Amino acid sequence: MLALSAAAWGLVPSARAQSAPPREVRIGFQKGSALLLLVRKQQVIEKRLKALGVSSVKWVEFQFGPPMLEALGAGVIDLGSVGDTPPVFAQAGGSQLVYAAATPSAQHAVLVPKDSPVRSVADLRGRKVAFGKGSSAHNVTVKALATAGLKLDDITPVYLSPADATAAFNGGNIDAWVVWDPYYAIAQERYGARVIADTSDKRLASASYYMAGKEFAARQPALLSATLDEIGKLTVWSGQHRDELAALAAEATGIDVRSWSAAFGRAEFSFGPVTDAHVAQQQQLADTFQALGIIPRKIAVADIVWRAPAGQ
Repeated sequence: MLALSAAAWGLVPSARAQSAPPREVRIGFQKGSALLLLVRKQQVIEKRLKALGVSSVKWVEFQFGPPMLEALGAGVIDLGSVGDTPPVFAQAGGSQLVYAAATPSAQHAVLVPKDSPVRSVADLRGRKVAFGKGSSAHNVTVKALATAGLKLDDITPVYLSPADATAAFNGGNIDAWVVWDPYYAIAQERYGARVIADTSDKRLASASYYMAGKEFAARQPALLSATLDEIGKLTVWSGQHRDELAALAAEATGIDVRSWSAAFGRAEFSFGPVTDAHVAQQQQLADTFQALGIIPRKIAVADIVWRAPAGQ
């Protein structure tokens, strides 16, 4: 999907809707988000927003999605990119944020050590499975178990960040690990991890989202649409220059080029508005998690999807 101009998005604000620009726009990113590392390096958002009166862009790093959305809900950052599950937890917790754009999720996998006796998801019954609580891996875990007729109660969930899960996986303290690229690729390349399920199975697939602070989206729609437009342009470029992106990501993160190349080789690069299909997919996730008691209440995903200001 080609990047869209602000006008094509239908996001150009009226003069009434636009507040004076802030001195600084704050963007959250994850170390594994090579696309945003590229956006940061190219300074395209800084250049675009400077013309709109913004003096600087501050980049804030997070290890994974849930802490980023905590910061977003608290007003510490204005925009960030996460997988499908953190927004559901955040909305259920009352965080003031909105869905601003959608992009395909990084590939995920259910991994086991190379010498593990586990050969299928069904073999995970009664075993320790690590994933980030409230992360996109949480949803992949639930979906993967369902394909084998299992539920979370049939395993022992171990809630770990990617860094902690890496140590636990290599130390033999967990039986399986559900995680996304590039950690998925690193586990394969460095540790010989074996895949027993991954998101090439469309039953497990999902999307990722750019989430914005509700107040920022309401007060600064021109800044938000301009920022998304620049991200969209580089998303398209990245899909056409995967080797260059891998080299840049390796330099920026210290993760080897081979792992990044493996991750980008199976990645999909597209970008656009949040569609009715995205909303339906997110609502199904939310309803499933509410029925399982993973989130405390029913939510309506459509209530927090960003739309163009009235009168456009």
